[in-house]
Amino acid sequence: MLTVSFYGADRVVENYNLMGPVKAALESSVRYLAADLADRKIRANAISAGAIRTRAASGIGRFDELLDKVRERTPAGRLVGIEDVGRVAAFLASEAGSSLTGSVVYADGGFHTTA
Repeated sequence: MLTVSFYGADRVVENYNLMGPVKAALESSVRYLAADLADRKIRANAISAGAIRTRAASGIGRFDELLDKVRERTPAGRLVGIEDVGRVAAFLASEAGSSLTGSVVYADGGFHTTA
């Protein structure tokens, strides 16, 4: 099982509003699902993606400004794309990711490491 989260689950992100607590609950649910389903050999993980221009993101006020701030603070110096997140998802779903469950894996170019 895979889901997508965002940095706003851990830190306050301007204009992210209610989605922050919702994503925090989602990440907590991943941990509980991982524990509950482990005996059935079902893994559950979340991918905490960087800021990506998506249809859902269009509802976030001043999203273009957020993208600029993220780009400036990301050690990789670039925004991640949907393809980057897809590669992480493929890894988690593959045998190579079989030892991971209950994890939040960051696919954000290192953004989550900055203050």
